Amino acid sequence: MTGKAGFAALLVALFVAVSLTGCASRNGTEQVEVQQTGNEQGDPRDPLESVNRTMWDFNWEVLDAYILRPITVGYVAVMPQFARTGLLNAVENLQEPGSFINNMLQGKFDHGMDSLARFVINSTVGLLGTIDVAERMGIARQREDFGEVLGKWGVDTGPYLMLPALGPSDPRSFTGDVVDGFYSPAALLTGPYTIARFLIDALEDRAAVIELEPQLEQAVDDYAFIKNAYFENLEFRVTDGASSEKAIEESELEDFEEFESMLEDLEFPEPTEEELKLPEDPIQDN
Repeated sequence: MTGKAGFAALLVALFVAVSLTGCASRNGTEQVEVQQTGNEQGDPRDPLESVNRTMWDFNWEVLDAYILRPITVGYVAVMPQFARTGLLNAVENLQEPGSFINNMLQGKFDHGMDSLARFVINSTVGLLGTIDVAERMGIARQREDFGEVLGKWGVDTGPYLMLPALGPSDPRSFTGDVVDGFYSPAALLTGPYTIARFLIDALEDRAAVIELEPQLEQAVDDYAFIKNAYFENLEFRVTDGASSEKAIEESELEDFEEFESMLEDLEFPEPTEEELKLPEDPIQDN
């Protein structure tokens, strides 16, 4: 995920993950402990926490605050919406061949054919991908990266990494990005085209989360918030949303168990003999 999208796109993925799962995979006790301590003690996913925290502060408080966010605000203010949409469509169209291969490697043949059809249609009728004609024809985007393929094959993520400028990552995702780069048409672009592609992708991704910044600002520990959301997002993508459904079911089960326990603690008075006595039949009385 890191090589393609960079820091801004990862912020999008993290906020989406939090919105979809609501951190439901954690029980109430774990959430309180994380908020009170500011981090997860002995988190096996994050053996380099001290280094990662320093890098996160640099990415968020320096690179984003003084470079990426100001440029994004200016880009949104100056660039017309139709032009932004067209440029973003063209960038995303270059990812369709990779999605085709990665869907096929996971046995998602229907989704793979959708990705191939989208690339052919949008690259021709859609004027080099600037117009998403395939979407209007009902062919939805089925984006997959090789990191998800590795996850589907049972490869573990490895240790959590906070990379300079690129943001949250892990060995599995980083390897996936490298492999994706080999069979993506974007790899054929050189010079200013490559720079433009990465710049457009980063600016649009960063623009998408400006309104969601309060969620991060309200977090007791922004580093732990990002890390947990990152892993939840990875699991969500690898399982195609099944992890979110399972988390919600577990959360609902916990709520039911709490309600059941509360009922058991309540003491109801025993009914009196008068209350147990059946009412007389008014018809027989007459």
